[in-house]
Amino acid sequence: MVGILVARSGRQLQRYNKGQRIVVGCIPYRLKGGMKASSKNIEDALEVLVISTQRKGKGVLFPKGGWELDESIQDAARRETMEEAGVLGTVESELGKWCFKSKGNDALYEGHMFPLLVKEQLDLWPEKDIRQRYWVSVSKVKEQCPYVWMKEALDMLVTRLKSTPLKMEDLSY
Repeated sequence: MVGILVARSGRQLQRYNKGQRIVVGCIPYRLKGGMKASSKNIEDALEVLVISTQRKGKGVLFPKGGWELDESIQDAARRETMEEAGVLGTVESELGKWCFKSKGNDALYEGHMFPLLVKEQLDLWPEKDIRQRYWVSVSKVKEQCPYVWMKEALDMLVTRLKSTPLKMEDLSY
């Protein structure tokens, strides 16, 4: 039996910290097929999944959204990534926390980012009709993502992967 995936909506369960909405997201990643990941070439081997913004032509970003009261921070990050990018995987330890201003309404947000090692890419997901997803290089994200805090999170992921031995069997889906 196949279940229907539906995105959550509404803000009644949203978490706030001193008036700032708390958002969480993931940097979905994988290594290119057949490449061995050494600390020297991790940026060449690493691919990350980005999504289009809802406003056309405004660059790419990592999936993120509100952390709700009835879920853990990791579950919220996993849910947002599935809803917006249509991938499932293992949420790893937090990369960091940022305070940033929304490009749309000048509101301040508290953002938390996690790496998500992709294990499955879905054909259907809740925001499939409003977002495109793309596997891209680290350098491409740095060119096309307008959010400094997301690029900083990506730099932290690259640094972490350079210092952590990777097992190839963990990196393919």
